[in-house]
Amino acid sequence: MRHFPVFRDLRGRRVVVSGAGETAVAKLRLLLKTEATVVVYGTETHAQIARWAGEGRLVHVDRAVMPGDATCAALLYGANEDPVEDARAARIGHMAGALVNIVDNLDHSDFITPAIVDRDPVTVAIGTEGAAPVLARRIKAETEERLVPSLGTLARIGQGFREAANALPHGRIRRRFWSRYYDEAGPRALAEGGEEAVHAALDTLLAEMLREDRETGHVALIGAGPGDPELLTLKARKALHGADVVIHDRLVSAEILELARREAILIEVGKTPFGPAWKQADIDALIVEHARGGAHVARLKSGDPVVFGRLDEEMDALDAAGIPFTIVPGITAASAAAATIGASWTKRGRNASFRLLTGHDVAGFAEHDWRTLAQPNQSAAVYMGVRAARFLAGRLLMHGGAADTPVTVIENVSRADQKIVATTLARLPDALADAGITGPAILFLGLSPRQAMDASDTLDLPATGVL
Repeated sequence: MRHFPVFRDLRGRRVVVSGAGETAVAKLRLLLKTEATVVVYGTETHAQIARWAGEGRLVHVDRAVMPGDATCAALLYGANEDPVEDARAARIGHMAGALVNIVDNLDHSDFITPAIVDRDPVTVAIGTEGAAPVLARRIKAETEERLVPSLGTLARIGQGFREAANALPHGRIRRRFWSRYYDEAGPRALAEGGEEAVHAALDTLLAEMLREDRETGHVALIGAGPGDPELLTLKARKALHGADVVIHDRLVSAEILELARREAILIEVGKTPFGPAWKQADIDALIVEHARGGAHVARLKSGDPVVFGRLDEEMDALDAAGIPFTIVPGITAASAAAATIGASWTKRGRNASFRLLTGHDVAGFAEHDWRTLAQPNQSAAVYMGVRAARFLAGRLLMHGGAADTPVTVIENVSRADQKIVATTLARLPDALADAGITGPAILFLGLSPRQAMDASDTLDLPATGVL
């Protein structure tokens, strides 16, 4: 994001426009909607600018802008359709401390003017960094259709009621009040009785919600998937957006956390394998504490919470505290990894079962049915297996596993920095070391990327593709 979107307060401020032709008219149509004092400098004045000046909507000075004309101005627009004159005007604006925009000159502007959907006081600004004006106009047209003209009236009346609404507890109950106003009570009252009816509807709605019992908290145990936000389910998105508090694992991607509301409290409860980590009991207590306070909590777990997510312990803690919860499943890393390499967990004639294993548990490296896993045509996904790779390979080889059994490792599944290593059981520890794989990663025993390859090779594949 090159341009950070902000809304500048222009009430009582001066805005200077250098140029009085057709280019200036386009900008003035927007500027005259603000509460700024607009001053236009330029000769060869467009007829529309002369009319606005005659109506007292702006001040027109029939000469070029000069040093000192931009003193105390908030903004200066260069709209002369002359690069030399625009550059001179920009220097005058900068000397006066104003932000400068040269029309249709992105590189020499301090800011850009977005496409605007105006439902005063609701304003939607649409920008494309100057890359796609046609796209911005299309988005503007679609947004205009979605936002009914009465929205501005409802927002203006609601703005005047905000102080009264502060009688409601901050957080979810207050958001629910405003949702009911904008979604139901407000539009209905405006349609039936006009603005006076809207004021009465707000009073009635506030009285109703003040009488309601305080909401109990709720916890959504959400699978955040392997990291790609497009793999997040619709149900997970809805639960995340509605949360007051988001308690998330270290592996939940920043792109997914961006989907939470800006006002939500975000708390990372990271667990680093063989390193610093939150105790599970402390995580349980934190979830319960926020939910008991009436918050809606999103407990975000990487992948699917029912797969090696210590879900039972958190459910037990919530049951003991009498706090309701829901489970929102996610796409587990093994599923996303299999899709990435074009592999199927099961295949007729190859294997009738597929195992999900962990490389280590609370006691250390995890023991499994090595004799069965070492047999031909077996396949399994190993979570948390990078540090246990030498142990896993040794156990399988000891129990008769073939040295050339294919093993595929996918690190940072579905993310931009995804890395894929295809090797064999005998070479697994060295291949991981050579490729610099540190995790998080899924190890597939008995599965290769779809395209045939020499099983003795170690390859880094592009994050977007299959071999």
